[in-house]
Amino acid sequence: MKILVFNCGSSSIKFKLFNMPEELVLAEGAIERVGSEDALASLKTQHGRVEASQSIADYPSGFAVIKAMLLNKDNGALTSLSEVSACGHRVVHGGEDFGGSMRIDDELEKGIKAVFELAPLHNPPNLTGIKESQKMFGDIPQIACFDTAFHNTIPEVAFRYALPEDLYTQYRIRRYGFHGMSHQFVARRAAKLLGKHKYAVNLITCHLGNGSSISAVRDGHSIDTSMGLTPLEGLVMGTRSGDLDPGIIFYLQRKGYDTSSVDTLLNKKSGLLGISGSSNDVRDLELKADGGDEKAALALDIFAYRIKKYIGSYMAVLNRVDAIVFTGGIGENGVAMRSRILSEMDQQGVIVDEMRNDVHAGAEGEIQASSSRIKIMVIPTNEELAIARDTYKMSRPDR
Repeated sequence: MKILVFNCGSSSIKFKLFNMPEELVLAEGAIERVGSEDALASLKTQHGRVEASQSIADYPSGFAVIKAMLLNKDNGALTSLSEVSACGHRVVHGGEDFGGSMRIDDELEKGIKAVFELAPLHNPPNLTGIKESQKMFGDIPQIACFDTAFHNTIPEVAFRYALPEDLYTQYRIRRYGFHGMSHQFVARRAAKLLGKHKYAVNLITCHLGNGSSISAVRDGHSIDTSMGLTPLEGLVMGTRSGDLDPGIIFYLQRKGYDTSSVDTLLNKKSGLLGISGSSNDVRDLELKADGGDEKAALALDIFAYRIKKYIGSYMAVLNRVDAIVFTGGIGENGVAMRSRILSEMDQQGVIVDEMRNDVHAGAEGEIQASSSRIKIMVIPTNEELAIARDTYKMSRPDR
């Protein structure tokens, strides 16, 4: 079966075509800067990579370009759209109602729309992508894979905020968590590498990138995670503040900041960028820090310190930890950052082997020292493959 996976953002459409169950990637590409005169369309297949800049006004135009690229007789991957058996879609927010991947119907679309206000930058384009896919492929299974679903198992003691109950019952203000497809993918892969059943592992999974989150996984289920009602809570990120005293917001409002400016400040001007004053990229900051930039060094230290605090708290929550898993752009490739995060944790049974750490830059493997009681693993994430697996499982003819 050929499965086409879509990840639709506010100004981009990413896609990947798989042959399942072999998990062979037949094509991958993207439309970037949707809505502009100089949008970039790219496609990579066995024939090579092609890209072109052109005007792509909206999502229907973007999907038309994707169709043309996939069917191109010289460098496409399909001879007919009928070869595609099902489509899988990343949907960022599923609220409380969707605890797993589901086949899309009218009721599910209403559910996605019902939580628009919880993910206003993500769910609307996610639903638009679903609609365009339905138009393009007709009556084939369309599967929604929710980024919040893996965290649906978090108990009330962890997902409730210390607010009046009616704010939860009426407005559903609670912790939802994000990056669920990534946390689930690496948790399942870690269990396999450890030779354990997927529901027999206790893990701390660290998805570190421009957006970062960390999860506590008990018996294969998420029981706590750092992001909350929105992706703003938790770790310091590229441009997001992460955890802070909510009183800061009121203080800023008294200083003249309105709601919009506070939103922009905390989501787009804070984090590594805000502390360093120069960059939201760990690679850039490490170069600057090596050159004596004290603000860059401080940004890196705060980033690592916050992650270390979360790891420590989740070790206490889990009691037994089989492995700490690093994934995401920084988690997979940030050799120096992994060392910085896990330094001086020998009393907790966490000791990095620096040579193994260096070897596993962007590569799967274990990086703990022989004396470490807890394994430390690097596992590259693959959210598209996780979506393809769920889509294949839910749309097989024999299901």
